[in-house]
Amino acid sequence: MSYREIATRPVLTWSLVAIGARSPVAMAPLALVFLVRERPGGYGIGALLAAVYVVGEVVGALALGPRLKAHRARPQLAVGLGLGAAAFGALGVFQEGHPVLLGVFAALAGAAPGAAPGGLRALMLALVPDKSATQAMSYDTVLTYGLWAATPGLAAGLALSVDPAAPVLLGAVLMAAGAAGLWALPAGWREVAEDDSGDGKDKSGGSLFRALGAAWPVYVTASAAMGLLALAELVLPALLEEREYAVGWAGPMLAGYSLAAAAGAFVYGLRSWPGRVRTQSLVLLLGVTTCVALVAVLTALAAIGAALLAAGLLMSGVQVTRTLALKDALPARHLAAGFSLMYAAAALGYASSAALSGVLLAVASPTAAILAGVGLTLALTAVSALAEWRGRSASAAAASAGGASAGGLESAAVDGRRDAESRL
Repeated sequence: MSYREIATRPVLTWSLVAIGARSPVAMAPLALVFLVRERPGGYGIGALLAAVYVVGEVVGALALGPRLKAHRARPQLAVGLGLGAAAFGALGVFQEGHPVLLGVFAALAGAAPGAAPGGLRALMLALVPDKSATQAMSYDTVLTYGLWAATPGLAAGLALSVDPAAPVLLGAVLMAAGAAGLWALPAGWREVAEDDSGDGKDKSGGSLFRALGAAWPVYVTASAAMGLLALAELVLPALLEEREYAVGWAGPMLAGYSLAAAAGAFVYGLRSWPGRVRTQSLVLLLGVTTCVALVAVLTALAAIGAALLAAGLLMSGVQVTRTLALKDALPARHLAAGFSLMYAAAALGYASSAALSGVLLAVASPTAAILAGVGLTLALTAVSALAEWRGRSASAAAASAGGASAGGLESAAVDGRRDAESRL
């Protein structure tokens, strides 16, 4: 398959909607810091607002994602994005307000569009042929990393050259445009609802939450991967300072990481790769872990940068393969909920790793902090791999037992037919 299969007008429209919905999310942490940095203790307040925003994202994804229904997804997503746009706008209008008030708006800005990450990804899969799912998810990852590479710099530039509230106000406009753009998408989203009887059952008769729970190893992988990303982003400045390099190198290095990740996602979608997607995900995650460990122990600036670029190149493959693994594990009408839950798991992994690195940096070196995070990632990867292996073993045993049972019934039927024929 090639990317030509997804180069269609509906996918272009989806891309514009996704840019509107995701750009404010990518800008939000830095935009919130710049919003209040000129106040006394502004950096501390900004960090708290960013943390509240992330918590809102997690709560919104967990609460709203499972409630997203294919037959009314567009209005649900539009309402969520509209409320998120209003919250971003309120942050800009009331930028001088009490920190508690700003915290409420930040939480709402994160929570209200909580179903959008999963819903948009499920919508993308509904717009392309099933055979092009790999290219669609690779393109989705390229777009995401492109936004994450470009929008933080845009937020900083607007805040410093225009007004501290400019980034959040731009986020409000973009998110509102994304909400409006949903109505320009074709009715292809309805195709996902064909197997939706509205009874809360999946194709095999189980409940929604049982189906989502059965895919938990994929969520563990997502959490582990984002934990590594947190290490790369948050500890890198301290590591460079420890190595006696200019801290300013962190910006270009992280931008290079995002660009390498976008390139990696594009390359992954160019061809088919050997092995099951879950196996590919685990192998790629081990590769990213190795690269991040090298970042911690290497001393030359060029070597640190090269290891970070390699980590980005492989990380995008982790993200694409875990998305495809979840697609294979869930019925189509549960995909939006599953993607939302995976988004929440990734955010929790990022937040947990950030908290761990913050605690460790207070008592240990940046190198020790990164290596401790790498150890935690390896433990989570081992848990996920063991669960995958046990799941495959159980499925194989069940299939073998079913085959033996069917063979016995067939044998009995044949013997019975022979008995009848002999009596004739």
